[in-house]
Amino acid sequence: MTETLWNRSVDHDTFRQALAVHAAGVVVITAQSEGVPAGLTATSFSSVSLEPPLVSFCVDRDSATWPRLRAADHFAVNILTSDQASLAARFASKGVDRFAEPTRWRPGPLGAPLLQDVSAHLVCLPHQTVDVGDHILVVGLVAEVSVRDRGLPLLYHRGRFGRFVAHP
Repeated sequence: MTETLWNRSVDHDTFRQALAVHAAGVVVITAQSEGVPAGLTATSFSSVSLEPPLVSFCVDRDSATWPRLRAADHFAVNILTSDQASLAARFASKGVDRFAEPTRWRPGPLGAPLLQDVSAHLVCLPHQTVDVGDHILVVGLVAEVSVRDRGLPLLYHRGRFGRFVAHP
């Protein structure tokens, strides 16, 4: 029975529908390569380990931004607040200058762009990358953290950005 189950293929649309009901936090990954800032929106961000401090995200292997992120010697994870949906959408868009106005950012201590008004920044050194299916799993060693806790997190659910509402 197990062999039969593993030989089945899951329909892509049904799989996407199932994943869409899972709410995920939203971050923007930024880096600078050869003096040019690069960045993308990720909903696959996760903590991996406390000792050593490791985090991860996944990026589509066909991403036009990935080669520039991969070439950087470090990257920043910008944890977005609930009022930054337009920023998340901008960094998820193709064919736009993601760092032009109205994006507000500054170079971090090692040079990676740090977005303004986010809840937290994590500056990471590349630790490991693993090819997994049609994505690349990127693991970063957290070298510096700055927490501003500017409110509620931005969430992604059913193809839309939204806000967290706590139970009373």
